Amino acid sequence: MDSSGSMSTLVVLLLSLTMVLAEEIRQPRAAPHTGGGHPTKNYGDALHKSILFFDAQRSGKLPANNPISWRHDSALHDCVVGGWYDAGDNVKFGFPMAASTTLLLWGLNQFHDGYQQAHQTNQMYDMVKWPLDYFLAAWNPHNKHLVVQVGDGNADHSFWGRPEDMTMNRPCYSIQPGKPGSDVAGETAAALAAGSIAFHGKDAAYSTKLLNAAESLYAFAKSNRGIYSQSVHEAAQFYSSSGDKDEMCVAAMWLYKATHQSKYLNDAKGFHENAWAWALSWDDKKIACQILLYGQTHDNQYKTEIEGFFNGWLPGGQITYTPCGLAWRDKWGSNRYAANAAFAALVAAEEGVMTAKLRPWAIEQINYMLGDNSHMGSTCYSYEIGFGSHFPQQPHHRGASCTANCPGDALHSPHPNPHQLTGALVGGPDQHDHYQDKREDYVMNEVACDYNAGFQSALAGIEHLIKTNNFPPTHNKCACH
Repeated sequence: MDSSGSMSTLVVLLLSLTMVLAEEIRQPRAAPHTGGGHPTKNYGDALHKSILFFDAQRSGKLPANNPISWRHDSALHDCVVGGWYDAGDNVKFGFPMAASTTLLLWGLNQFHDGYQQAHQTNQMYDMVKWPLDYFLAAWNPHNKHLVVQVGDGNADHSFWGRPEDMTMNRPCYSIQPGKPGSDVAGETAAALAAGSIAFHGKDAAYSTKLLNAAESLYAFAKSNRGIYSQSVHEAAQFYSSSGDKDEMCVAAMWLYKATHQSKYLNDAKGFHENAWAWALSWDDKKIACQILLYGQTHDNQYKTEIEGFFNGWLPGGQITYTPCGLAWRDKWGSNRYAANAAFAALVAAEEGVMTAKLRPWAIEQINYMLGDNSHMGSTCYSYEIGFGSHFPQQPHHRGASCTANCPGDALHSPHPNPHQLTGALVGGPDQHDHYQDKREDYVMNEVACDYNAGFQSALAGIEHLIKTNNFPPTHNKCACH
């Protein structure tokens, strides 16, 4: 072979090697192996029950396979029918509903084998399609009009009764050109894009429908930047966002994962904030943005930010710990913040970030919620209703606390709720592990879609570790027996 032929062969080999290396960079890094631990909880049962909680939150005309016997059709005359009631009330708040849906779908996409391990795959798809259908109905791409809330929070909160018995006016709040809300629009686009990935192999036509809606809604959000609380003042008294960059970053990342179009990755990098998140919550998704970016780029800048966040959350950092070991961020939904951080930790660990530390820490946080907390001397007190034999009986929830023609004193009744709100994760204890099961105490006993979202996704992550023989040794301070 002459020299020119040798040179051509060399060029081809170099190009092939470059393509192989590029493909390796795009592939997720294999997390270090952990293992040797023994599960102490039935995480699959906890996952199954969490799905039932979301089914209990359904608004609209319920399907024939409705698994919650005490729930019936409600709010059939809403401007957009369907979706989830937010918490123990009967308002449909689009912002936390979308944030919850995104977090749940992230868990399904990341830990699909965890749902298989728990035999809950079909139940999960059925459950999570409910809010996705609602978002599709709430977004009109032709008029660029997105409904972001149904119901008056103040009027609703003055009524203690079942959603089936509501008679008050339920106003409809929306955003549109000239009336922006890129925070809620971005988060809703993220949910739709994550949903398109989840349904890609299950229902291709539905997946495409979700993706088309996600792309048009994202484009609207990008062209109409602004916080929805500044546009729809009446609707934002309860969930006012601190900014939109984190939602826009998460939306761009899920669209990139769904389409592989570089414009979305470039957008996400532009929306990225080089800062440590206060927590992972319905409002603050900086850590979600950073984890998603690192998963696609393996850029050490994002890894440093992720490590900084978790070094603040691990023992010895900035987070208060209860005597029994709950990472206690705030009194409002203390379990929720720890559960969300646990899920984020499990995802980061999959990317090889602090794997040996984050996996056991995340499991220990969930173990605390499922019983390892020495509550008032009892054993195995679960903060998830229906899990185990000791759990809250009086969650702050209208539907569960009422029968038909709800008596006026139902809120103040000293008796257990007539209906068990199976799977709901209650707000949780104070920083001293103290907890009171009292319906009137809406700090400790509130339930909400966003309380369960990260919790459920963390459970799927733990099931994934069990399935792959990566369940590490854990050491809860107050392990129950």
